[in-house]
Amino acid sequence: DPAQHPGAVTSPMVGTAYLSPEPGADPFVTVGAQVSEGQTVLIIEAMKTMNHIPAPRAGTVKRILVSDASAVEYGAPLMIIE
Repeated sequence: DPAQHPGAVTSPMVGTAYLSPEPGADPFVTVGAQVSEGQTVLIIEAMKTMNHIPAPRAGTVKRILVSDASAVEYGAPLMIIE
């Protein structure tokens, strides 16, 4: 279960996940990318507000578990950072 993985980044809210800042733009991160703590890894739109989701720790993005413009629930695993 990816949600139980110690490197899981979970959704803090219900909304729509976006992997890039705007349509057609490069994604915030890709698998294999190095991220620093606090770096934006994706956006969740909730009630017409774009919420930047920061990396909780520095590391390497091992898996991205959501697709662009997909609905996410509170607590759903979004990606794995190790």
